[in-house]
Amino acid sequence: MTEQKTQLVEKEIKTAVVNGRNLPVGLKHAIALSKFIRAKDIDRAITELGDVVTMKRAIPMSGEIPHRRGMNKASGSGRYPVKGAGEFIRLLKSLKSNAIVKEIELEKYKLHAIPNNAPRPYKRFGQGRMKRCHVTISLVPRTTLKNKEKK
Repeated sequence: MTEQKTQLVEKEIKTAVVNGRNLPVGLKHAIALSKFIRAKDIDRAITELGDVVTMKRAIPMSGEIPHRRGMNKASGSGRYPVKGAGEFIRLLKSLKSNAIVKEIELEKYKLHAIPNNAPRPYKRFGQGRMKRCHVTISLVPRTTLKNKEKK
């Protein structure tokens, strides 16, 4: 009986997940930021988002958005979501510390982010609605990411 339990533990994949709830970021910016960090290492994503905060690098976005300096010509339109990048950096640092506590080898894992809508509360005196979103960022083994991308 104990041999079966040890075999199950060996097959178990370690993962680290961080959930950001009711973040003050618009869903459009959250989608663009999650596409930007998808399938990257944690350290690389944090440094590139730091460039976004200092407005040295733009995030590619779709829609009627003007072109920005520092973008390649194929995807020239983008923005600098400074507040959103700061929130994502905070979440990524938390994810990194969670992975270190769980003794996960960060070199073997990539990022996967999923943004969702959140309840939008009214602003003061009911003049408008606030932008809110939920974001779930997880570490996924590199092999599973490759298999999903091929499909």
